[in-house]
Amino acid sequence: MKSWQMNLFKLFILLLVFIFITACTARKKEESVFDSRVNKLNVPWSITKKDDFFYISERTGEIVSIHEPTGEMDHLPVKLKESLHIEGESGLLGLELIPNTNVEAIGYHTYEENGEVLNRVVRIAKEENQWVEKSALIDGIPGSAIHNGGRIKIGPDDKLYVTTGDAANPESAQNLQSLAGKILRMNLDGTVPSDNPFHDSPIYSYGHRNPQGLAWDESGQLYATEHGQSAHDEINLIKAGKNYGWPHIQGDEKMEGMESPIFHTNGNTWAPSGVAFYQGKLYIATLRGEAVRIFDLLSGKASVFTEGDGRIRDIFIEDGHLFYMTNNTDGRGTPEPNDDQLLKMELNE
Repeated sequence: MKSWQMNLFKLFILLLVFIFITACTARKKEESVFDSRVNKLNVPWSITKKDDFFYISERTGEIVSIHEPTGEMDHLPVKLKESLHIEGESGLLGLELIPNTNVEAIGYHTYEENGEVLNRVVRIAKEENQWVEKSALIDGIPGSAIHNGGRIKIGPDDKLYVTTGDAANPESAQNLQSLAGKILRMNLDGTVPSDNPFHDSPIYSYGHRNPQGLAWDESGQLYATEHGQSAHDEINLIKAGKNYGWPHIQGDEKMEGMESPIFHTNGNTWAPSGVAFYQGKLYIATLRGEAVRIFDLLSGKASVFTEGDGRIRDIFIEDGHLFYMTNNTDGRGTPEPNDDQLLKMELNE
């Protein structure tokens, strides 16, 4: 083979390698019209979706709708019967669309009453130029500048699940007369289900510090992510009526009558937030950990799925795609010019 033919052959091989690498990269993190337009979110907290529209709560008191096919965005204020209180980690937090409604949702927000910081869960409806509160499902949940919990999800049993933090009062997590440091379970109208573990109480589990993620596997088993005191962030398998130990145990510590986590981060800090289940794994948004992490429920091992976008607040999985939302504008991150963003990655390779 002549030298010019050899050089041409080498060039051809290099071109094939480049095309292969580029294709693999594109399959991982998708640069689409959707990705490029969903930016400049303002302290986003929760992702939910109906048909072609994402709805994202912003801690400052707005809900952003995003049309997935085009990336078109619309910011609408939320009109509440109790004024939104924004301090530290508080504000408009969890958001969950209600099935079989036009566009109605359940939201979790912080307010102030007689000088006391509290949280409440409300039903809201989308109107032409705003979201409007229709009713309160539960209020008087202890709040603070930190540890408000705030995640709300409708479970496979069609019940509403709500996480609450200890509101910087650790012992309240053990007090069954307090709604702080709990996972609550309610009917969608706010009433208490007859099969709840504690009579006439919305409390489903207790002994939590600051749980911020809820997800169910294909069998209906509930998992929760929770912030530890100093590292020791947890993944807990949630069972009705059980005590998850805070503030008396954490990590590998054990005490009679208390549940230990199925996984904890030892001396590392993830600050886990939203979580979703997909094909035997939990995909977890981590704030301090600045990554989407995977916890394999079969092997019990954790790994990084994607990183490099800063703090991650929430995730949503649909049709083999992971949507995840950064949280670099929350006062603890280092925001880039386009932050915060909603990004999309392929799960099925």
